[in-house]
This record gives sequence, structure tokens and C-alpha cells, in this order.
Amino acid sequence: MTEPFLEKFRHFESVAKTSQLPFRKTGLALFAELGFPTLHDEDWRFTNVAPLAKLPFEPMFQAPVVNGAETRVLDEFAFTKLAGPRLVFVNGHYSPKLSSVEKLPAGVKVGSLAAALSSDAALAEKYLGRCTPAPNNAFTMLNQAFFLDGAFVQVPEGVDVKTPIQLVYICSAKNAGDTVQPRNLIVAGAKSRVTIVESYIATTNAAYFTNAVTEIFAGDHAFVEHLKFQDEALAAFHIAAIHGEFGRASNVNIHSFALGAKLSRNNIRTKLAGERLECILNGLYLTRGEQLADHHMVVEHAQPHCASHEYFNGILDDKSKGVFHGRILVQQIAQKTDAKQTNKNLLLSDDATADTKPQLEIYADDVKCTHGATIGQLNDESIFYLRTRGIGPDTARQMLIHAFAGEIIERIKCEPARELMDKLVWDRLELLHIADKK
Repeated sequence: MTEPFLEKFRHFESVAKTSQLPFRKTGLALFAELGFPTLHDEDWRFTNVAPLAKLPFEPMFQAPVVNGAETRVLDEFAFTKLAGPRLVFVNGHYSPKLSSVEKLPAGVKVGSLAAALSSDAALAEKYLGRCTPAPNNAFTMLNQAFFLDGAFVQVPEGVDVKTPIQLVYICSAKNAGDTVQPRNLIVAGAKSRVTIVESYIATTNAAYFTNAVTEIFAGDHAFVEHLKFQDEALAAFHIAAIHGEFGRASNVNIHSFALGAKLSRNNIRTKLAGERLECILNGLYLTRGEQLADHHMVVEHAQPHCASHEYFNGILDDKSKGVFHGRILVQQIAQKTDAKQTNKNLLLSDDATADTKPQLEIYADDVKCTHGATIGQLNDESIFYLRTRGIGPDTARQMLIHAFAGEIIERIKCEPARELMDKLVWDRLELLHIADKK
């Protein structure tokens, strides 16, 4: 089963400028050992990746010729209205033609990761792969072996980047099994502030595969907001990992919005490595048809006096499926931990399903940890209340569903990004055929 990957890697070594990074072969060896996860693996028992594993593995090594399709989808994309620098990648390759890197504060670096690794090998040794040590995620190991490019963002100590930095990934794959594996590295120095908006969109409806990894390092007293928006083609597969390591008294907010792809999985693992920091993980998944959206999280409290809060809502229509698995891990040293975990699922169809598994693993004795999960349908009394105020039944339903999504959207601190996300979600809710539900 692993021979096709070994063969592709031999070809990759001959074409990629950064193919000799030592940890690539380590990633390939671990992937070969692990193989694709199955339903027998506890962390994957609700998400069947067998259809993905059956696809041919065709890494898109060659940079595409950018044409009108990419330009059009970019022009129509809501987040392009945001002011600030924008890095655009087509099929995983950096596109200077579509990118716009405006004047940045002194010392801030925003550009291609491949270019950064070529010019500064020490960068790889210091950061790349440092917070993805867990060898139990085959997809992260596959990305480690094969990634070609991605975004590199470095903000020096004390610098405030006023406008969001956008990372936009456009896929124009034409064949089933075409594979894009971006790698993003975000380093925020002590007392710095930065907002990152990472988006995945497509010009095609092929059954391609995106396998993305983002590493986030936040220094002491830093503020980092990371917003990931996934709206891949409805025949595509999207597997992503976000790994973070955060310093003392930092404030980090990570948002995940999953609207696209036939099957999507977001693995989020954060290590609270400094005292008195606060981390918020916040997400929304909207699914229809036979889509499956999965969020799997581990928040490791590795120091005392830290707070983490997880809020994930799902809106599921037709025969779609939502999966949530959240684990709060409190190490023995992490006294005075304050951790909260909430997952809510709203089913718009009798055929939609949700599987939820909040989990606490606590080795300290002076902590405050809570978790909860709900699965239900719209409240008839709430609909009746709105109707008594002269609001029609369809509008009443739409208002309630939008309010349910709004619980997540309102936690985005960057106001322009929050307003655009609210509009994107409202437009997508209209596609869920809300007016036909009773």
C-alpha cells in the first residue's frame, strides 16, 4: 500500500528545492508505518476515510498556469474585500501574480515558506515541525514528507500588524486524487499582535485532496487571531491540522468554519506552554447533502493559571453528518486551570446525524473544568413566539438558525472579518432550503 507513496517521494526529491529537509523522510517513514486511519482507530471511529484512501495519490508538483478562472473566483471571494496583505496559492504553489503584499511594519515577514526555507535553513531547525511531534496523525506525517510550499509569517517582538494577513488557497485540480499539501508557519514574537485569515476555495468540482498543516507560535504576551475558512468543492476531501504552542500571558483565538468538501476533518492541537494565558477555540460547521464535517481537538494545559474555552456549533441538513471530539488534557503541573468545552448541534433534517464526544483528562487537583454537548432541532416555542410578533414561519426559522450561527461568529475579534463571515454564513444558510423545513 505504501509503495506508490515511496515512488512519488523519489520523484519529489528530484524536483523540490527543499526536498532534503531531514524531517521529510521521518514523516514518510511514520506515514508508511501508520497508514490511513480506519474506523477501528478510536480517534477516527465516526469518520470513514476509506473513499479518500482509494483515490490515486497524485501530488501536484508542477506550478499551474494561472488563468481567468482563478482570477474570477478570487474577485468574487468575500474576504478579498479585506484590507491588508494577501498571499495567494494555486494548487499549493505561490502565485506572485495574484498576491498583494502591501507595505508592512518594519521587520514583519510575509511570503512563501519555500522561499524562506531556501534563504534561511536555520528557520526550519528552529520552528518547522516543532509543535507537530505527535507521530499518531498519518495525514500530518504525509504533509511533512510532501509539502511544496505555503505561507510564512513572522512578526517581531512588540509589533502590531493593524490589518489582517490573508492566506488564500485556490484549487483548480481536474482529476480525482490530485493532491495539494500546503504548510503554513506563523511566528508571533513577544508582545506582538497579528490576525491571520486562512481560506480554501476552488474553481473546480473534482474529487481532489487538500492536506494542510498550519503551525502557530505565540510569544509571551502576544495576541494572535487565526481564522480558517474552508469552502472546498463539494466532491473534494479536506484534511487539515492546526498545531499551536503559546507563551506566557498570551491571548490566542483560533476559529474554524467548515462549509465545503465532501469530507472534511480539522485536527487542532494546542499546547498552553506559558502561565496565565488564554486560548479560545471556536468553530462552526454547515453541512448539506451527504457532507461530513469533523473537528477533533486536544488542548493541553502544560502550565498553571491558564484558561481555555472551546465553542463549536454545527448546523446539519439533508443526510449530512457532523463529528466533534474535544479533549482537554490537564497536566499535573497545571494547577488553577480554567477550561470549558461546549458543542451544540442543530439538525434541520430527520436524516442528519451528529456524533459528539467531549472528554476531560485531568491530572491536577485544583482545577475548574466543564464540558457539555447538545443535539436537537429548532424550538417550536421560539418559532411560535416570533410568529406572534407578525414574523412569517420561514423568516422565523431563518432568524433562529442565523442566531445559532451568530453565537460563533460574534467571537471573531477582527470586525471587518467578522462582518464578512456573517454575510458568508447568511448566504450559505439560504442554500440549506430552510424554507422547506417544518
